[in-house]
Amino acid sequence: MNQLTLKIALGLSMAITSVCAVAAPVSYKIDPSHTATVFSWNHFGFSTPSANFTDIQGTIHVDNQKPSNSSVDVTIPVSSVNTNVADLNKHFQDKEWFDAQTYPNITFKSTKVETKDKKHFKITGDLTVKGVTKPVVLNAVLNKQGTHPMTKAQAIGFNATTTFNRSAFGIASYVPNVGDKITVNITTEASVTN
Repeated sequence: MNQLTLKIALGLSMAITSVCAVAAPVSYKIDPSHTATVFSWNHFGFSTPSANFTDIQGTIHVDNQKPSNSSVDVTIPVSSVNTNVADLNKHFQDKEWFDAQTYPNITFKSTKVETKDKKHFKITGDLTVKGVTKPVVLNAVLNKQGTHPMTKAQAIGFNATTTFNRSAFGIASYVPNVGDKITVNITTEASVTN
């Protein structure tokens, strides 16, 4: 093999490796400092209060070539809830609400990912709250995927929304005066870690 042929072969090998690297499924670790789950409810018809969870952990597995193979696995600590009202934060830990002592975490594990277009996805999964597991659907939007300008790591970001009735998870106190329907807005960044 002469030098020119060797250079061409090496070039082709590098190109194929690069394409395969881009096409290969990638696992991203959720960044808790840039992830929030905000939920809101109706309060006697007068207002729509909201609260959020922090310190969210999990993995987003992305297959760009076959999005249906992608998946999401998330754990949310109930103790991280913040309503901006200290007494309500404590109340939400009680048995009447989340019963954090018995059920310290909320989890979501996807069971199906459907593509609407290159940026919009329907993610069906099992949501477990207070020991009760029910299917919910996240309507997700891909914000960006690529090299993060600060960390230089490969990163991805999504927004997502969903709604469900809290009574389905055994949290039915004060319904209907305090709304049964919960609206959830999620934003997250996740990065590839070595």
